[in-house]
Amino acid sequence: MANQASAGDLLQLVRTGSATTRGDLQRVTGLSRATVGQRLDRLFRAGWLREGDAAPSAPSPQGGRPSVRLEFDDRHAIVLAADLETRHSRAAVLSLTGDVLAETSWPVLLSEGPEHVLGELGARFARLLGDEGLDPASVCGIGVAVPGPVDSESGTLVDPPIMSGWGGFDLSGRLARAFAEASGSVRGPAGGSGGGPAGGFGGGALPTVPVLVENDANLMAYGEQRTGWPECRAFALVKVSTGIGAGVVVDGTVYRGVDGGAGDIGHIRVPAGEGLDCMCGAQGCLAAVASGRALAARLRAAGVPAASGSDVRALLAEGHPEAAGLARQAGRQVGEVLATVVTLLNPGVLMIAGDLAGTPFLTGVRELLYQRALPRCTAHLDVVTSRLGDRAALVGAAHLVVEHLYAPGRAEERLTALGV
Repeated sequence: MANQASAGDLLQLVRTGSATTRGDLQRVTGLSRATVGQRLDRLFRAGWLREGDAAPSAPSPQGGRPSVRLEFDDRHAIVLAADLETRHSRAAVLSLTGDVLAETSWPVLLSEGPEHVLGELGARFARLLGDEGLDPASVCGIGVAVPGPVDSESGTLVDPPIMSGWGGFDLSGRLARAFAEASGSVRGPAGGSGGGPAGGFGGGALPTVPVLVENDANLMAYGEQRTGWPECRAFALVKVSTGIGAGVVVDGTVYRGVDGGAGDIGHIRVPAGEGLDCMCGAQGCLAAVASGRALAARLRAAGVPAASGSDVRALLAEGHPEAAGLARQAGRQVGEVLATVVTLLNPGVLMIAGDLAGTPFLTGVRELLYQRALPRCTAHLDVVTSRLGDRAALVGAAHLVVEHLYAPGRAEERLTALGV
């Protein structure tokens, strides 16, 4: 990085805590004091940095004042995030550090199609901002969690098993338009401090806020790892709700595979699923025997009203004995698959999340996991449940947006667009 560090690189060093004073930045980058000052000035003028308290340091033989600590200013913009489930959705406004400032939820059926669902989501975002007295121009980006595999390059769903009609649809473009129309705001190249500059786009009659789409389990894993387990180098999360999916974070980065298909463990064939139809069109999938949808069907067959994984969740919360027994059995079936996952990945944390993530299911997972996995792979493994609960994907989406927008190269592009 010596003598090549841009303003975006300096911002990254400050954000990660690698260098938080002017002197630190000079030492790490090899830049002169004047050059560091010039590049920091761009970040101050953009509103991205602020000066904090004096940084603790060893006494200097020359004396003088303590160095001033530089901090990322998380107040200059906000992020919108949504978590789309098969039967309901959540939306939130978050700070640039992932704190939830406001949120809402409502019933929705993804089977109604992307045009309708994303149009409604754009309106909900605008309404949420209005209720909180927040300016749409302060939104720098939108993150969306969806229950299906996503091609991160195009932001489109790839053959989603439980989202018929959504595959290949331009989610980012449709939601950006819906939010623009609902918010009624206009962003140009020299717009306010949020959407125009923060997004780094401009020149249209509509706010072209960047929209990032990602698999829900990936975002849940990212949110949980960033907030609760930042030192964990290999983190795995399994979401068991309507379907079953996993998210993996390795060295602080979401692992997606070559085209976004990593973690789709719900469609691994298992002996217990033989002859059972799965929503993906195949038979014998793990999701066909151990998902919330599968358990709801078994409960209905036993005369217990349950239409979805959410209903199973409610029954488990009430201590319903038959639901608890089925959840423990499902945990054992998932645990058998996770024994292979743990042996392959050797994670430090395995988190169970979603509608079924309670004591019965977790007990079942542990029973089979520790029986089948190599002891060496479980010796330093923590098997836990979600800390963020229903907010995990929202928090993960916000962190994903911020990491995208403030990455060194992207930050440079946006600073140039701002004219600073």
